[in-house]
Amino acid sequence: MTPAASRRTALRLLTGAAVAGAVAGTGGRAHAAGGSGRVDGRMSAVGGSAGVDGRMYAVGGSAGADGRTYAVDDLVARLTLSEKVSLLHGAPDPAPLGQAGHLPGVPRLGIPPLRLADGPAGVRVAAPATALPAPVLLAAAFDPDLARRYGEVIGREGRALGQDVLLSPMVNLIRIPYAGRNFETLAEDPLLAADLVAAEIEGIQSEGLVATVKHFALNNQEKDRETVDVRVDERTLHEVYLRAFEAAVTARAGAVMAAYNKVGGTHAGEHPDLLTGVLRERWGFDGLVMSDWSATHSTARALAAGLDLEMPDGRHYGDALLTAVRAGTVPEQHVDRAVRRVLTVMDRFGLLAAAPPSRPARDAAAGAAVAREVAEAGATLLRNEHGTLPLAPGRTVAVIGPTGARPLVGGGGSAHVVPDRADAPLDTIGARAARVTYALGEDIFGKRLPADALTPALDTESRPVSAGRSWTYDGTLTVPEDDEWTLLLHYSGDPAHRPEVRLDDANLFPMAPGYTEYFPGGLLTTAPDGLAVRRRTLRLGAGRHRLRITASGGERGQTFRLRHLTGATRAADVTEAVRAARAADDVVLFAYEDATEGQDRTTLALPGGQNRLIEAVTRANPRTTVVLNTSGAVLMPWLAGTGAVLQMYYPGQEGAAATAAVLYGECDPGGRLTQTFPAADDRHPVAGDPRRYPGVAGTEEYREGVHIGHRWYDRHGVRPLFPFGHGLSYTSFAYTGPVARPVRDGGLDVTFTVRNTGDRDGVTVAQVYVGPSPDLALDQPVRALAGYRRLALRAGERRRVTVRAGARTLSCWDVRRHDWVLGTGRRAVWIGTSSADLRLRTSADVGAPG
Repeated sequence: MTPAASRRTALRLLTGAAVAGAVAGTGGRAHAAGGSGRVDGRMSAVGGSAGVDGRMYAVGGSAGADGRTYAVDDLVARLTLSEKVSLLHGAPDPAPLGQAGHLPGVPRLGIPPLRLADGPAGVRVAAPATALPAPVLLAAAFDPDLARRYGEVIGREGRALGQDVLLSPMVNLIRIPYAGRNFETLAEDPLLAADLVAAEIEGIQSEGLVATVKHFALNNQEKDRETVDVRVDERTLHEVYLRAFEAAVTARAGAVMAAYNKVGGTHAGEHPDLLTGVLRERWGFDGLVMSDWSATHSTARALAAGLDLEMPDGRHYGDALLTAVRAGTVPEQHVDRAVRRVLTVMDRFGLLAAAPPSRPARDAAAGAAVAREVAEAGATLLRNEHGTLPLAPGRTVAVIGPTGARPLVGGGGSAHVVPDRADAPLDTIGARAARVTYALGEDIFGKRLPADALTPALDTESRPVSAGRSWTYDGTLTVPEDDEWTLLLHYSGDPAHRPEVRLDDANLFPMAPGYTEYFPGGLLTTAPDGLAVRRRTLRLGAGRHRLRITASGGERGQTFRLRHLTGATRAADVTEAVRAARAADDVVLFAYEDATEGQDRTTLALPGGQNRLIEAVTRANPRTTVVLNTSGAVLMPWLAGTGAVLQMYYPGQEGAAATAAVLYGECDPGGRLTQTFPAADDRHPVAGDPRRYPGVAGTEEYREGVHIGHRWYDRHGVRPLFPFGHGLSYTSFAYTGPVARPVRDGGLDVTFTVRNTGDRDGVTVAQVYVGPSPDLALDQPVRALAGYRRLALRAGERRRVTVRAGARTLSCWDVRRHDWVLGTGRRAVWIGTSSADLRLRTSADVGAPG
């Protein structure tokens, strides 16, 4: 397709208006902080192949069973049609390692199988791996070099654990604060996401593991993710939502995963303008495109559009494709094209060589060191009053909250990793305090049902049911007074065969649709002994209620227990926590929010009774630090009563050590928010308009346009709880001497001085924002992030810093030309430590001779 044809065919599926099926590339490695390539950004198709050492190689070949080496084109010619089709869809692994997918090879021609593993925060297989901090915590460090090393750990471990393709990183922007997978991604800002994903991909692939950037495109929510039809204007698509994917292509990601959702009425996985017009023809992508799991919806349409690989099975690309080719309804050239792409990626990573790259040994110690470094670098201090932090050794500390004693390592779903180890914060804090006490505060797994509550009497704490057997209880539950009850079912085995619990003939735990049934692993879904957990909260009146439990042992046997919580048990837990807080010098209260793939949150409030707990504890002891183990933004009605608030997200297996190090000032909290924290559920970019989220009649409109995240707050004058880029240090910094000068490529060099004015070493993240162009008659952001620099300065140290605001960042997408145009003219420049803390201002003429 020529550029002109690309513009004619346009992305009609977006809004009904003509939208060009092409996006400019960056024209080179341009994603260091604030960097950019050419303004026109055009890329030619990529020739040759980059080896794991970064050098370029001509496409090689494969060593067959006959000892000969075949080039990729020769391999395609030698494959039978059945063999070619077998290379285009997943199939069961005869020797599974617990990974997400498997692609059979063709042994007679030396084509090996591929194993594909989830891995946004570590490699998800059956074996232990380094559980890294969640990507959202990595992003909080504002450090592309750290992102590269994070990728190197995953790349090495993926290869060591028998994997060939990593189903990560994810770069869908944080558009919706409720989105269930926000912890798996990086930021609300397109520049920051682009910089970090490019660096992480380079790290992953430097170790020989194929990186898969996902989910292409506009998959920014979990609710209705498989059916929602996203509508977005052309300019917003290119300026905001495609930028990080383009950066991934520039970094030479080996694979792209197509999203579940529709875009303008067409599923993303069979969208020719996205998969061919943008991805391959405009950006020059030379890797393979795979479906998300069970997200292929057709045979001929998907293959023609540019979807190469169906995962995890062959519903559309198996027998159906074979039949279609033989019947002449699908050209065999389309099959050959897809096979060639798969084989070319394998060849690029040395997997077709006569002696493929050997698999390294795991280096668990090195992985753990990076995990801790990332957790410390991304730890974000949101509030610190009256010198609450850092804590002083030799004082007594009360640790409160379930995640104080049981570490919340990571989120659920496909991000779950079996960690090598994970200490509890209670232990790491106890090693530094004069004395530490612990109070649960908020029970998340329930308490044993009293023996006299059930008639006939029944011990529901542990009920094994043997394989092939069934078991039934029919009795009554006696409730002493009207109260809110939570009943909790803990069970082993297949979720589809979990025990049925009926109260007053209502099924308390019906089978719920979606991935939450099949992706346990989060804090709330898995008990400490590994049993899956379901909850049901309801109001029960005083008296007797019929209770019937039916369990089947199935093929492997079943173990379950039934527990409860009531208003009385919750009040007792809070009372215990208040008693501990009053008796201690300092309090560290751990609050949680458990996110997972497959579902969005329904509110930004902390779950359960945590708000009441925090309010009671802070009244008892104002020197309370709240440590947040959450996926992202939460509401804080208790904020004013706290001494400090430390956001640790899901900190990985070294999270306890990192949390204690930050609390005691052994390192400076180095993180800054990559997402705005709203002040209320009705004060954020998608609030109050169901057309923006979750959609109306299956259609969702990105009506806020280019004003995503912090740009929306500036545009509408809405004050958030905490702004994008916010984060405190244990020291102080002064910013002086701003100068902005145009450079030859259309960008700006912004220079200023930063001085550590305190008596401690510390970290600041200098952020550069640029105002709109007076020469473009467009609705532009009030301020856009144009560059940043993470700085570690010794006490008293002064440093002159230059941050490049690249030409791409200073450009807008022209819907008439379907291309980038530089925003020339006199433009305001701000330098600060968040989108709201802007300490310096200057200006410069963009487009002036450099």
